[in-house]
Amino acid sequence: MAERSTALLEQPERRPEQPAPARRARHALRLPVGLVRTARPRQWIKNVLVVAAPAAAGELASRHAVLQLAVVFTLFTTAASAVYLINDARDAAADRAHPVKCRRPVAAGDVPVPVAYAAGALLAAATATAAVVLCNAMTAALLTAYVLMQLAYCVRLKHVLVVDLAVVTTGFLMRAMIGGVALSIPLSRWFLITTGFGALFMVAAKRYSEAVEMADAGGATRALLTTYTTGYLRFVWQLAAGVAVLGYCLWALESGGTANGSLLPWRQLSMIAFILAVLRYAVFADRGAAGAPEEVVLRDRPLAFIGLVWLAMYGMAVADL
Repeated sequence: MAERSTALLEQPERRPEQPAPARRARHALRLPVGLVRTARPRQWIKNVLVVAAPAAAGELASRHAVLQLAVVFTLFTTAASAVYLINDARDAAADRAHPVKCRRPVAAGDVPVPVAYAAGALLAAATATAAVVLCNAMTAALLTAYVLMQLAYCVRLKHVLVVDLAVVTTGFLMRAMIGGVALSIPLSRWFLITTGFGALFMVAAKRYSEAVEMADAGGATRALLTTYTTGYLRFVWQLAAGVAVLGYCLWALESGGTANGSLLPWRQLSMIAFILAVLRYAVFADRGAAGAPEEVVLRDRPLAFIGLVWLAMYGMAVADL
């Protein structure tokens, strides 16, 4: 009797099975939820860059500008989502060898590879068509060029040394340019230089962090990382950070050191916040912890505070307060 009681106590506790309808509902939702996750909602914050040029020019007051920028933001979001779907479908095997990327829906098997390809192709075609209908010719051409460039990146360019850095950086630059193009706003050379090299700084820091994190993986997750050296990637992000700071300072000092009717010279003072933001982000880049730029920007409170201070100064400079 004692042995029987001990055996009963040692039996593992059985968890109650979920009702069949609940299991079916969860299974039915797995595919649409997986598609949304593959579209990377957290990455959509990057598309806020479409308002950069109009904001710098002080052109956000009109209803037409806001509506047009909302359309461009939506189109860029669908274009980027299409690229993520196709990219994850192509990289499913490599992602399974990565400690974090293995949880992506396509790599985990929640979204079949053919479905990811089909959804990505449909979104890409819809984006190009909607751009032609809803935007001016230059904006439609820029969006279409972005989609084609990113698809070429997924298929081939991501495996070409240095070119992969240039393509990803150009994608950020296109985001920053398209708001001005959509509203026919001339783009400053300093704006383009600062944005372009600022993007290269973050892209190179991301690659550097990936190379540090996956140093022992032997290229299983991204073969190109074995071709780059950490020293080279460090050189690139440091160079890009320096040029971005220089470009911003030249823009801020372009009108001289006077306040131009404002209470204080906000343009010049905003250099302090901009440089501090670059230095703060560089802390994570130097540690090899900038592999997910959106996580750094959203979760680091000091960086967020510096960013808000810079945004306030920048806004007062544009408004001449």
